[in-house]
Amino acid sequence: MLNTYPGWKYLSVVLVVALGLLYALPNLYGEDHAVQVKARRDAPVDAALLDKVTGALKQANIAVKSTAMENKQLLIRLVDGEQQTLANDIVSKTVGGDYVSAPNLTPATPQWLDSIGGSPLKLGLDLRGGVHFLMEIDMNTAIEKSIESTIGGLRSDLREEKLRYRSIKQVAGSNDIEVSFRDEDTKDKSRLFLKRQYADMVIEDTSIGENYILMVKFSEQKLQEIKKSAVSQNISVIRNRVNEIGVAEPLVAQQGAERIVVQLPGIQDTAQAKKILGETSTLRFHLVDEEHDIRDAMNGRVPAGSFLVKQRGGGYLLLKKRVMLSGEYIIDARPTIDQEVQTPQVSIKLDAKGGNKFSLATKNAIKKRMAVVLVESKKTTRKDKNGKSIFENVEEVITAPVIQARLGRDFRITGLEPQESRDLALILRAGAMIAPAHIVEERTIGPSLGKENIEKGLSAVVYGFVAVLLFMVIWYRKFGMVANLALGANLILIVGVMSLLPGATLTLPGIAGIVLTVGMAVDANVLIFERIREELREGRTPQQAIHHGYDSAFSTIFDANITTLIAAVILFGIGTGPIKGFAITLSIGIVTSMFTAIIGTRAVVNALWGGRKIDKLSI
Repeated sequence: MLNTYPGWKYLSVVLVVALGLLYALPNLYGEDHAVQVKARRDAPVDAALLDKVTGALKQANIAVKSTAMENKQLLIRLVDGEQQTLANDIVSKTVGGDYVSAPNLTPATPQWLDSIGGSPLKLGLDLRGGVHFLMEIDMNTAIEKSIESTIGGLRSDLREEKLRYRSIKQVAGSNDIEVSFRDEDTKDKSRLFLKRQYADMVIEDTSIGENYILMVKFSEQKLQEIKKSAVSQNISVIRNRVNEIGVAEPLVAQQGAERIVVQLPGIQDTAQAKKILGETSTLRFHLVDEEHDIRDAMNGRVPAGSFLVKQRGGGYLLLKKRVMLSGEYIIDARPTIDQEVQTPQVSIKLDAKGGNKFSLATKNAIKKRMAVVLVESKKTTRKDKNGKSIFENVEEVITAPVIQARLGRDFRITGLEPQESRDLALILRAGAMIAPAHIVEERTIGPSLGKENIEKGLSAVVYGFVAVLLFMVIWYRKFGMVANLALGANLILIVGVMSLLPGATLTLPGIAGIVLTVGMAVDANVLIFERIREELREGRTPQQAIHHGYDSAFSTIFDANITTLIAAVILFGIGTGPIKGFAITLSIGIVTSMFTAIIGTRAVVNALWGGRKIDKLSI
């Protein structure tokens, strides 16, 4: 019979709409103002910390809505934004430097919905606001690294030219490099060679008597290039880290000469974002010095070419200063599990140059211990002459295994906690900063367009939607009611799908995309209903009119939607920021509107009028 569906088709339509409704439900519950507390590394997140935090808040007369301790973090829900700001300041002072505290808006989704992956739709900065970080780059470290690199280059270049030098060292308290020679002839040849090789540096002869010295200085232009490169490289690394966190439509841009502004819209885990963005960890690999007695080094007699480093879990190790490998050669890092002992580890992959270097370094070190040193840059209380905070490197040996075989491009690091392995892998994968960038300002910002404008915009959308519903009912009667059901289902599916998509963020341009798809869904139903009217005017029976109306209109609707979808894909591919937001919602809306306007309405029409004799259609 005409216009009948088998039972499984009706069930499929109902199931799809029900799933969309289920995952759209979290948007009805709103969000709570909260403060998140996470450990920087292996600091304990336990009942004692929870009691300490809640005690401090109680003493400050701050009402706590609820507390939770999960995934090695504390989540303190508060009554409102004003209480949240006060609570964050108190918690930050209470927990100390071993923890990161950050204000956040956390979903008030019921546990049963959360357990099946339900979460509310993330809103962009223009709708909900987000988190703003201002990061300052430690340019002194960038310059120091450049000096170290230049010293290494000078040694290598002079050796290749067979120009013997006495020493190459940085002049204390300055950025100048002193190169001393044993005789004047070698010094003069070196000066001519270095002027050709280092055209962007200033080479001065500062010899006095039998002290044959060349001074290699950084020009002002060279210093500016170093600073510019540090900002550019750090922006690239921060963008990579933001992408790893999964934030949609972020803003990462330079502000001034030494600062970077980061805006994260609709982020759900600001504590983790703060931890990852502010992290300055990198790795170095050194051989353990087993030739000298560590007890002598502990008593202050550290042998030349070695240094003492604190070991995780207590004690110290004596390491050789020569760096076997540093983090700059790492191109990939993934947290994995050691299948033999079921412990966390980080699987690391090096680039070709790093693989060759590591292979040569470990070739003659089999059966020797190699220390993996975690290096973190931390802020001190000291200030430089410009009043800026001074940072210092804190080094720690996280593991020191015995090299069992020659290592190459792929190897693993063990001895880590699960969360630490994930965080370290993310940092190494995103890239090491050329100089530490520390968060100097953090604030939660409100919608950029203002709450009143947003409410008016949303009201306009609602009024327009209601007007469309009324028009469809008046013009197409009962069939108009069917179309309205499809429009409602379409909106539910769009919200449900976007709530499920990781990193998807709804912005005002995104709302425009939704409105456009609603209009396209109405167009599809108008085409179908008008075609049914034409078939009725030509004398077909109601069942034949419905059948031919849907079949005839399908190709036109399909072609129109596919061409729009292609345009949306192109917009997503070449667009940025709000344009991508518009393209995402438009693409989702096209797919859902085709489902609801064609399959959904056909199922309802078949259920109401199909498979039986009817004399007249209300259309």
